[in-house]
Amino acid sequence: MFVAEIKNHLIEKLIPFWENLRDTENGGYYGFMDHNVRTDPLAVKGCILNSRILWMFSNAYLLLGEEHLLEHARHAWEFMREHCVDRENGGVFWSVTADGMPEDTTKHTYNQAFAIYALSSYYEASREKEALELAEELFGIVENRCRDEYGYLEAFNIRFEPRKNDKLSENGILAEKTMNTLLHVFEAYTEFYRITGKKEAAKQLRFILGLIADKVYDPAKGRQEVFFDRTWNSLIDLYSYGHDIEAAWLIDRGLEVLGDREWSERLYPITAEITGNIYERAYRDHSLVNEAENGVIDTTRVWWVQAEAIVGFVNGYEKAPEHVEYLEAAEDIWNYIKDYIIDPREHSEWFWAVDENHVPLPKPIVEPWKCPYHNGRMCMEVIRRMSNAS
Repeated sequence: MFVAEIKNHLIEKLIPFWENLRDTENGGYYGFMDHNVRTDPLAVKGCILNSRILWMFSNAYLLLGEEHLLEHARHAWEFMREHCVDRENGGVFWSVTADGMPEDTTKHTYNQAFAIYALSSYYEASREKEALELAEELFGIVENRCRDEYGYLEAFNIRFEPRKNDKLSENGILAEKTMNTLLHVFEAYTEFYRITGKKEAAKQLRFILGLIADKVYDPAKGRQEVFFDRTWNSLIDLYSYGHDIEAAWLIDRGLEVLGDREWSERLYPITAEITGNIYERAYRDHSLVNEAENGVIDTTRVWWVQAEAIVGFVNGYEKAPEHVEYLEAAEDIWNYIKDYIIDPREHSEWFWAVDENHVPLPKPIVEPWKCPYHNGRMCMEVIRRMSNAS
C-alpha cells in the first residue's frame, strides 16, 4: 500500500504538476507560483531549480520509461545549455530572467554541483554527449576554481573571485564553508563517478568522506555541524535534522557507488548513528521537526525534511532490518505528508511547510528553492528500493 500510493502520487500528481509549468515561449519551466496557486510567467528562473527539474524528469524517465518524460528532460537541458551556462567565464549562473538573460551572475559551488548531478542523470537517460562534456567541464571548474587546501569554498562573482556566502548562510552568520554545499558536491560526484568511472572523481569522493568524518561530524554530539569558518571550525550550535537524515542516506549511497571497503567501514557506523539519533531526537507527531538552534527546537514541518526523512529511514531499515521502527516511521511520515503537506487544491503540489498545528505557512508553491527534487526523489527512491517488498 505504502509503495503503491507513492508511485501513484508521483505519476498522477507530481509529474503532471511540473509538466504543466513548461514555458513553451521562453524555454525552461516557470520559476514561481505563489501560495494562492498563481503562476508568474515573468518570474526569475533559478538555475538550481532548472537543474533539479532536469534531474527529476531524467530519473522519472529512467524509472518509468515513458518518452514524454525524456522530452521534458530535454526541454530543461536545452534551457540550461542555452541560458544557464556562462560561455565566457565558465560555470552556471545563479539565476536568469524569464526569457533567459543573466539575472544573478553569482557562481556558487552548490549550484555547479547540482548542474553536475542533473547532467549525469540526463546523460544516463539520453546519451547526449554534450551533456556529459558539460558535466566534465563543471567538475573541472569546481576542482580548480571552487576550493582551497581545506575544502570547498562557497560563493564567487561571475569571474570566480570569492565573495560573501549570503546565499547558503542562515541563522545570522556568514559561513566560509558549509555542510550543505559539501554534502551536495558529494552527491553530485557520486553520480558523476557512477556514470563516468573517472578516478579523479573517486579521489575527491574519498577526500569529502574524510572531511565529513573528521570535520563535519561531531561524535560527541552524534550529529553534523552546519556552518564553518575557512578551516572547519563550527560557527553556531545548530542541529539540522533534515540535512542529517538526508546526509545519512546520501553518504551510504556514495559508499555503495565507490565500493571502497575501508571507507565504508569508517563511515557506516557514523551514518547509522545519525539515523538512530534523528529517530530519537527529531521524529515526533508522525513527522520530523525542522532544526534546533542552541537547543531550542523549531517545530515547523518543512516539505523537504519530511521527504528526506522517508528515504533516510527506509535506507536505515535496509541497512539494519532489525530496526523495523525505521520502516514504520517512513510509512507514518508518508501518512502525515498525505494529511497535511500535500496541497489538496487543484493544480498545486506540496505546501512549503506547516506549523505544529498543521496549518500551512503562506509560502510559495514554486520558487528557486521549492522544487521537485526532494519529493520526486523520495518517490523514486521508495519505488526502486521497496517495490519487491510491497
